[in-house]
Amino acid sequence: MSERRASPGRVVRAAVWVLVVVVLLALPLYLESFWLQTGLFAMAFMIGAIGLTLLVGIAGQLSLGHAFFVAIGAYGYAYLSGESARGAEGASGLGLPPLLAVIVVVLVGGLAGALFSPIAGRLRGIYLGLASLGLVFLGQHILFNATALTGGFNGRDVMPFELFGFSFSNADPDELTVLGVRYGALERLWYVGLVLVALAWWYARNLVGGRPGRALATVRDSEVAAAVMGVNVARYKAAAFTLSSMYAALCGVLLALAFGRIVPETFGLLMSIDFLVMIVIGGIGSVGGAAAGAVFVTALPLILNRYSDSLPLLAEPGSGGISAAELSRLLYGAAIIVVLVFAREGIAGLLRRLAAPLSVAAGRARSSPPGGSSSPEVKETVS
Repeated sequence: MSERRASPGRVVRAAVWVLVVVVLLALPLYLESFWLQTGLFAMAFMIGAIGLTLLVGIAGQLSLGHAFFVAIGAYGYAYLSGESARGAEGASGLGLPPLLAVIVVVLVGGLAGALFSPIAGRLRGIYLGLASLGLVFLGQHILFNATALTGGFNGRDVMPFELFGFSFSNADPDELTVLGVRYGALERLWYVGLVLVALAWWYARNLVGGRPGRALATVRDSEVAAAVMGVNVARYKAAAFTLSSMYAALCGVLLALAFGRIVPETFGLLMSIDFLVMIVIGGIGSVGGAAAGAVFVTALPLILNRYSDSLPLLAEPGSGGISAAELSRLLYGAAIIVVLVFAREGIAGLLRRLAAPLSVAAGRARSSPPGGSSSPEVKETVS
């Protein structure tokens, strides 16, 4: 009977993942508020980018309306969980439990995507992109004018998330200390973000690697061939738009919690463009690449703005020089050009190329018998 044991490559990957998880769990003990909030923004956009890469990269449907569904998540959560305001703001709320509000608003986001899916089923390419772009302008009009729901131009506050009486804010409990570090709203929300990103990642990876993912890829490559193979093209395209919208709504919820107060300008055309930049730079069709692209696009302008005093090329906004936001846009443009010309697979492809030599070395080590013996009697079964 042959001996069963784990391959060295699999053991190394498991050890790396355990190390990554431990580091991520411990980061709130060491990071200051700026880095925690930057991380929360990145987590929120990671969820949205994963949803968009399922729609654009896997299903092949171009969408410029992702910001609309993110706004549904953010303002929907604020309305469902918030109380009716008193005073000039005039924003109302239903006062639902936060967890129930999250579930309802994600379902509402999926419903909005399903309602738009018949249009997506009739259009392709740039025509679908332009049609979805109309959602952003419609959303902006609603956000600025439906003051009872959104607070209008001034926006509205967001109720903190609560779970079983534990508040992910600076209260309930008021003085939560872990290893001498006071855990306020950002530290507590950090773990909410980690859980949501892990769930979004896990579901997307299983979807892409399973039968639905293969069916969506077939629809992307050729709708005629997919129909001949028995794939219900209309149903799968509708499902892709619905699922992507649910991811976007969940992104909006986490974004609203990280901001604490939301305003309409946040959910405009630039946000939709940023999402496309994320999945292009990360690698269209790659779940991990979308997450990496989201971190890059989200964190870069914030970091540049924080260290603008130390960088000679940057100037204060309105002073005539290049601001942190403008420089980040220039870097995004340069990164897109580099990716499209030299690395079509984006960050994900570059990481795979870097990891390839390690995989080859691990395979050689696995195939080599112990002690350098080439005896055929020495066998290894990889579990």
